[in-house]
Amino acid sequence: MIRKFFSRVFGGKLPGRAGAPAVIPRARHGVRREAISNGSRRVVETLQAGGYKAFIVGGAVRDLLAGIAPKDFDVATDATPEQVRQHFRRSRIIGRRFQIVHVMMGQETVEVTTFRGQHGRQDGPCAQTDEQGRVLRDNVFGSQKEDAARRDFTVNALYYDPVTETVTDYHQGLADLERKSLRMIGNPATRYREDPVRMLRAVRLAAKLGFSIDADTLGPIGELAGLIENVPPSRLFDEMLKLLTSGHSLKCLQSLRAKGLHRGLLPLLDVIVEQPLGKRFVTLALENTDRRVREGRPISSGFLFATLLWNEVMTQWEAFKADGEHPIPALYRAMDEVLDAQAEKLAITRRVAGDIKDIWALQPRFEQRSGKRPHALLEHPRFKAGLDFLRLRAEAGEVDAALGQWWSDFFDAGGQARAAMLATQGPDPRKKRRRRKRKAADATAESTPSDQSTSSAA
Repeated sequence: MIRKFFSRVFGGKLPGRAGAPAVIPRARHGVRREAISNGSRRVVETLQAGGYKAFIVGGAVRDLLAGIAPKDFDVATDATPEQVRQHFRRSRIIGRRFQIVHVMMGQETVEVTTFRGQHGRQDGPCAQTDEQGRVLRDNVFGSQKEDAARRDFTVNALYYDPVTETVTDYHQGLADLERKSLRMIGNPATRYREDPVRMLRAVRLAAKLGFSIDADTLGPIGELAGLIENVPPSRLFDEMLKLLTSGHSLKCLQSLRAKGLHRGLLPLLDVIVEQPLGKRFVTLALENTDRRVREGRPISSGFLFATLLWNEVMTQWEAFKADGEHPIPALYRAMDEVLDAQAEKLAITRRVAGDIKDIWALQPRFEQRSGKRPHALLEHPRFKAGLDFLRLRAEAGEVDAALGQWWSDFFDAGGQARAAMLATQGPDPRKKRRRRKRKAADATAESTPSDQSTSSAA
């Protein structure tokens, strides 16, 4: 069916067969220029007016053709980064591995990349690679055809011109979109060695788009999964965040585990999901996250990682308490050890790590429901996230459901209702302990003079 479709569209010549790209008109692909953001469209128009080629490229084109609203729009051009900067006052060149230009158009930041050339071109520098073949630095510029060959998957190698409203297709990406197949451009094993993150991206895109991974593209992943450990932790964190916020995080993590890719991302994930209580908790957390993404509601990366790592924190915490440590110091020690273990593979930022710790540290404080402490807890900046975390624990059966319900009611109640709820909890146990200590001290003080007088009389 796909072959017949392209035969009708292109007069019997399948796109990319003879090296020439297919140029697909709007009448066939249906994407209008109004679907492109104003900022990215202006960038393309400005560069074309300056005599350069420029296109919307990559995930934005793929998503538009698949009927998905893109999150952002990237531009590819034959202008060098320095030439791009000459046309936009509010722009800057960033990146070491790849040099790109960020162009600020009002509130929008458009990422502009120069067409990439093939590795080892005779007229330019070679890309720097490590002993595994991973590209470390690559600023080799080339033609649009070479740039298309350098992209990872065929569905990401589509170029949309908002001026002519045409799509340029070098590698039958539109056909792969039609048959819902994710296929690597070039030799998959070589491409994974160049950038092991492509293996994670394949899993994420397949889950997001509802695609199957082409057999040749899928084949080397099991053998090359260990290359993930060669990726800088900061890149792994960024890719993991994309995966968790894709709206299909549960499906993605299940696929990562099935393909053996999770060990380089979350070394503790096996420990988490292999315990029944931990599996229930993580599943609920990911389902909740996916639902919020699909509804367009905000999500917190700190909350996500807090849920994924909580079961390991609990395990460590209980072990430290069993060794005689006091509960709160034991909890903080467990938090530090779990996050330190993750830092070796996944560069969780300091801000996100702070949010994670706040959410975890609030959990034992929810057990305190008397005196002034509940009111003080309401003022904590992470209270709402901590409460959502507590509700999740209650739903998973980790804590009494009544505890989560009490705090939900207390949060929603007014002043008098809160006072009534606290009255049913009885007096603050700390006050009782203080009174007992004062009585004991008074009794000691009263008995001391009597003992001294007796001794003197003797």
